[in-house]
Amino acid sequence: MAIRQKTTIKVRLKGQGHSHSHCDVMVRDLTSTIDEPVERGGTNLGFSPTETAYAALVGCTNTIGHKCADKLGVDIGTLSFDMVVDFDRRGVMLIEEIDIPFTAIRLSVTAAGSASDADLQRVAEETAKYCAVSKMFVAAGTEVEVNWAKG
Repeated sequence: MAIRQKTTIKVRLKGQGHSHSHCDVMVRDLTSTIDEPVERGGTNLGFSPTETAYAALVGCTNTIGHKCADKLGVDIGTLSFDMVVDFDRRGVMLIEEIDIPFTAIRLSVTAAGSASDADLQRVAEETAKYCAVSKMFVAAGTEVEVNWAKG
């Protein structure tokens, strides 16, 4: 008998701040450190909060991209990523409130598998439909451009 997964769940996280910038966040049995670089008064023990958000887009694109490729029967192999984010820092610098702090994200995805260009575009289209982190950025007003190519 197959186990039926719930479609809606509650995810619980806990956090512990150690300084004005260093915080450990726990989920399941894992801990992730979020910090600021030394030049912003941090101890550089982890990604900054905004870098953590960008990294989540890379991770989600990787995971959902592979799920979509598997569903479509497309060999994408391993993926590599190159991302550039346009970040309006006036809000985090307390200069003024910013409605859209991440104005644009350009993500290049390079697939090492044998997929054709057409198959990669199918995977890209499906990934855009289902990547929760990408949808979050788009809903917040960020211009998200993701380009897939063969390696």
